[in-house]
Amino acid sequence: MFDLPLLNKELLKLKTQSENPKIWNDENAKEIFKKISIIEKKIKEFNYIEKNLSDLVEMVSFIDSNQDEELLNDILNDSIKLLKHSTRARYENLLNEEADINNTFIEIHAGAGGTESQDWADMLKRMYVRWADHKNFKVNLLQESRGEEAGIKSTTIKIVGEYAYGWLKKESGIHRLVRISPFDSNKKRHTSFASVWAYPEIDDKIKIEINEIDLRIDTYRSSGAGGQHVNTTDSAVRITHIPSNIVVQSQSDRSQHKNKANALSMLKSRLYELELQKRKEADNIIHNTKKDIGWGNQIRSYVLHPYRLIKDLRTQHETSNVANVLDGKIDRFLELSLTQ
Repeated sequence: MFDLPLLNKELLKLKTQSENPKIWNDENAKEIFKKISIIEKKIKEFNYIEKNLSDLVEMVSFIDSNQDEELLNDILNDSIKLLKHSTRARYENLLNEEADINNTFIEIHAGAGGTESQDWADMLKRMYVRWADHKNFKVNLLQESRGEEAGIKSTTIKIVGEYAYGWLKKESGIHRLVRISPFDSNKKRHTSFASVWAYPEIDDKIKIEINEIDLRIDTYRSSGAGGQHVNTTDSAVRITHIPSNIVVQSQSDRSQHKNKANALSMLKSRLYELELQKRKEADNIIHNTKKDIGWGNQIRSYVLHPYRLIKDLRTQHETSNVANVLDGKIDRFLELSLTQ
């Protein structure tokens, strides 16, 4: 719920803190300025919506006495724009958990089924990359294991953008595809599964302690694209956190040092997400569904044959515009997942 007086009060408190000459001695200084920026943006959005709504009401009252068709069309167009603007602001206001504003890591793993599932995992990766492109977010490929014939066995990408994690956090789960296989000469219908897991990049305000003695660090040669250097040096890094058995890996950079830094960042994020899940044990869907990439655990079905339909099994939202969704236009699914 949007509470303008409360936001103004919080903003005044933060600005008072920011004006302290010793502000940069405070380890939370960056977080204070970040919060100020977020609150100012929300207040600006509220004022923009309020002013434009007031202008529209005034214009409508003018039409009562002036039957101006051109003006009526202008009001209609402005109303549609304002509705879209206010709807977006409403959903962003729901992104209010601690890490919602952060960048996100997306892990995708192909289920059983070889080439079929690996191709499906690759399609899902493209869907999220295209979604990020539509938002003008940056995408970094951190790790990828290609299939022997086509597709990917697994991949980890990082999406850099405001509220990237908040928008995508409910995408974690099993995604099911039904289609006529392009790899089957008999043109039979196949069902494929892939798992998606979204977790937030951790910033300085969230403290995650990792003991070196709890880590096993291995280096290996990158197997993906990247040129001769990537394929002939042990630049890729795999880190195993022994107490939790969490494994992360990075092979995106030619520098082993940078790959290690990326992997440690991913590990901190995974440990943070694990802690969040412990706090929300009653709502712990992610880890349960990750155990078995198959029947009964899917959150969304993508059917390309014998009909075309994508249905979210949690919100019951569905669409027959399969091409748009696979091209990254998944906002409606994301919006409805926030209001569950």
